[in-house]
Amino acid sequence: MVRGEEYETSIDVHTPSVARMCDWLLGGVDNYLSDREACAELLEIAPSAQSLARSNRSFLGRAVKVLAEQYGVEQFIDHGSGLPTQDNVHQVAQRVNQNCRVVYIDNDPLVLAHGRTRLEENANVAVIQADIRDTKAIFGHGETQRLIQHNCRTAALFVSVLHCIPDADDGRGPAALIQRTAKELRELGPGNFVVICQLISDDPAVRRKVTRLMARKTGNSWGRVRERSEVQAFFSGLQILEPGLVDVVDWRPDSPPPPAELRTRDWAEWGGLGQL
Repeated sequence: MVRGEEYETSIDVHTPSVARMCDWLLGGVDNYLSDREACAELLEIAPSAQSLARSNRSFLGRAVKVLAEQYGVEQFIDHGSGLPTQDNVHQVAQRVNQNCRVVYIDNDPLVLAHGRTRLEENANVAVIQADIRDTKAIFGHGETQRLIQHNCRTAALFVSVLHCIPDADDGRGPAALIQRTAKELRELGPGNFVVICQLISDDPAVRRKVTRLMARKTGNSWGRVRERSEVQAFFSGLQILEPGLVDVVDWRPDSPPPPAELRTRDWAEWGGLGQL
């Protein structure tokens, strides 16, 4: 059964939501005019945004399948899960092992509403509405306690979400979030995993323009587009799985990745998998 606790019920249709923008970029219908207008402006700055969203979704599916199939991961905690779409984490994982358990976390009230009504009835799935930076609340939540067991291989997913978190010196920045999550995973047992990718660009103008646009459109519910070296620092203390930290289209692809001349030039989703 899909469960969770809702701490906010109002949906602001006038302020774009990252989850709803991503839904539109993936071809979904759970979005509003404000989201579509924001996407149109985003595409003017970074025309590859739509293909980037799709390649990122494909990476998520591959990463979950590899973790379940090759590393025996049975538990997934999906931070910033977004709106339900095809091949959600639990569907990919449970095709490998029907006993896989998934906790989805997002702070968008529409995600919780659709999670409750659209995700199939499944005792091994829960949806929690929470700030993904609140690690203590997430791991202490009743649904997390119900589903996430000790000494069972676990993966924490941070797929295309850390660019939504601003830098901070008070422990609420992305690097500190990964370290807190790694600490909780170590307490669950050895050999657990973290999946990280986020938007990067070698072009300072793209980094600046996208960051400003998204901060303005989302009411400052945004972090920033970063550089490769900054994302690499998120993996501090983790053993990085092959093929290393890469453009996500190059992470164990199911089919030949696009040649250089067909790659996105403005920005990319960059990251990989780390093991504790």
